[in-house]
Amino acid sequence: MDTENPVPSFPELVRIADCLLEESGEDEDALVRRLETLPGAVRNELLVSDLLNAWQVFYYFFRTVPDELVRERLELEPASSLADGVEIDEIELLARVFRVKDGLPEIIVTDGKDPLKTFSGAGAMADSSSYIESTL
Repeated sequence: MDTENPVPSFPELVRIADCLLEESGEDEDALVRRLETLPGAVRNELLVSDLLNAWQVFYYFFRTVPDELVRERLELEPASSLADGVEIDEIELLARVFRVKDGLPEIIVTDGKDPLKTFSGAGAMADSSSYIESTL
């Protein structure tokens, strides 16, 4: 464990998340700004917790608003689901899964059973779209 920036207890995380969400309201950009001010260990813990939803984490990493169906899917999933991945959309016979691994966003393109290609970092959404377009 990081002794300089220890992960707070769950009650402390709840308090931090409540403050972040209250201060930012429905403004995703305000939530991103507030998340960026947190120590890395605290932020990383929140990004895979039940205290945020997958949409908030998606927006934090990619700063883009997907189509309405993708956003609704992500809003219904807790951020804790991102450790295993959340299917965000299907394009013809391929699907994209959003996951957070070791504090980094990943988009996995899959054929429904097996992963075909994994993209990570801030450009993962765009890179996965390009890959799918070139594959179809």
